[in-house]
Amino acid sequence: MLTKRIIPCLDVTLDEEGGTVVKGIEFVDLRKAGDPVELAKQYNEQGADELVFLDITASHEGRATMIDVIERTANEVFIPLTVGGGINSIEVIRQILRAGADKVSINTAAVKNPQLIKESSEIFGAQCIVTAIDCKRNTNVEDNQDKIILELEDGTPAWYEVVIYGGRQPTGIDAVQWAKKVEELGSGEILLTSMDRDGTYDGFDIPITKKLSEELEIPIIASGGVGNPEHMYEGFTRGKADAALAASIFHFGEYTVNDTKEYLKEKSIPVRL
Repeated sequence: MLTKRIIPCLDVTLDEEGGTVVKGIEFVDLRKAGDPVELAKQYNEQGADELVFLDITASHEGRATMIDVIERTANEVFIPLTVGGGINSIEVIRQILRAGADKVSINTAAVKNPQLIKESSEIFGAQCIVTAIDCKRNTNVEDNQDKIILELEDGTPAWYEVVIYGGRQPTGIDAVQWAKKVEELGSGEILLTSMDRDGTYDGFDIPITKKLSEELEIPIIASGGVGNPEHMYEGFTRGKADAALAASIFHFGEYTVNDTKEYLKEKSIPVRL
């Protein structure tokens, strides 16, 4: 079995300090968590497998991703670094990879221009292109018979709707159908975030994570809702994810990456120690 990856996520906003890591609940009510470069260094030392750096307001604010912060972060870490936020062209992807990122995460721009996935995958290689899918549960199934209907934990039928601009705008696009399309277009991985779970400490959204993991060949990174290492165990076993991403539990010192990996190893999940 392939080693499961543990990936801390740095949600970064631009401020007077140049860039600050923040964490909220369902993408709002943000609180500061620290300096992105210092946190990245810390997670590198703790044994993280990869890092994800998301400039969470770049698309909404219509500005470029913070290149200088990426450069400083890349200089401090020696594990794969994925950067997302405001990435909307081949030229921007090139700049970010030149700044030291190993992969880019495309979200809003991919929904608005799916060919960007295909073109970027052909130029830079599928291994560099991560498509981020932010989705929200929608229980209106009567008017959405063309969508993939899943059963939630309590038996309620629902479909998962793709949302863009940091969760601010629903699209009417079914997340499962969209995930299959981005795989066909050449995306190397999917970063799946359930908005319903983001920052809640309630655990990953298992129904959608499991569905994508079973339906697709490319790796699925589960994101949104981790409150403890057991939630990661559930993401790997019940959700069948290839990697687990977390923010709050690491940023606020509740667990270290190493604590989490030790727990998973004891539960027979293959991890790199």
